Amino acid sequence: MISGFITLCTFWAAGAAQSVLITQWPRFISSLPSALAEMHCYQNNTEYDYLYWYRQQKEAAPQLIVSIVGSSETFEADFKSGFQAVRSEKKRWSLKIPSIQRKDEAVYLCAAIVRCVNYEAYFGQGTKLTVLEPDHDVTPPTVQVFKPSEKECKVKTLVCVASGFYPDHVSVSWEVDGVTETDSVATDNTALREGKHYSLSSRLTVQSKTWFKPSRTFTCRVSFFNGTDTIDVEDSITGETDSGGMPNDTKMKIMQNAKLTYSVLIAKSFIYGVFIMFLVWKLKGLSGKQSSRERSCGLNN
Repeated sequence: MISGFITLCTFWAAGAAQSVLITQWPRFISSLPSALAEMHCYQNNTEYDYLYWYRQQKEAAPQLIVSIVGSSETFEADFKSGFQAVRSEKKRWSLKIPSIQRKDEAVYLCAAIVRCVNYEAYFGQGTKLTVLEPDHDVTPPTVQVFKPSEKECKVKTLVCVASGFYPDHVSVSWEVDGVTETDSVATDNTALREGKHYSLSSRLTVQSKTWFKPSRTFTCRVSFFNGTDTIDVEDSITGETDSGGMPNDTKMKIMQNAKLTYSVLIAKSFIYGVFIMFLVWKLKGLSGKQSSRERSCGLNN
């Protein structure tokens, strides 16, 4: 969400849960330098008169590019050249960059307000513009899903890693048995650059009872925009059989302790048996001496 700005108007930013819906497209643009970039916004259920375009570069605050009121556009000082704003109809407005340059790489957001002062601003989803590097080939991701750690108990975390892609125009979604999961998904905010390529990870958290079903399928789908089309690359794994609800290393320790305890019991039993045999032998010896003594006394009498 964007916080409030003071520009030509004073307003507040509105969250996605509000009733006003602004549709923005395309989501991604990737082109070589000097190409044309064009993006659009549409008010689905409103006809607000105060329209805006913002640019947000990486790790920087959003900058106002242009304000559109009626059929009049007012560009900010840093954007008076290299940009064109068009309101093609009351509910639709567009931004054009006739010849993109490296400095134009950013996320562009449109906004609409019903009145100029102290009203909420509603934003589109954003358009990410990437200016391609000439020596970098557009490359789709490789996707792999990793099963949860055996040390996790009540909840299980599946990890999806997308790697080796360029540019970083990807989005990640999860499915469990073909049904999209959203509530328990955490995806990295930005992709990590390594050399010429990017990598990104996403995590799905499920209850252990959900994971311990071999018939269940967990799918990570990565949508990649290659400059022309969006392609999907995915990987899946299946659940496992519950082997007792404890990690293997814990089971090994328990088994080792059990073996040790059993060995100690066997040793103690052996020692006890030897001791009993010794007592029996001793008692027999004493009994034999007693009998001999009694026979000697009988003869003497």
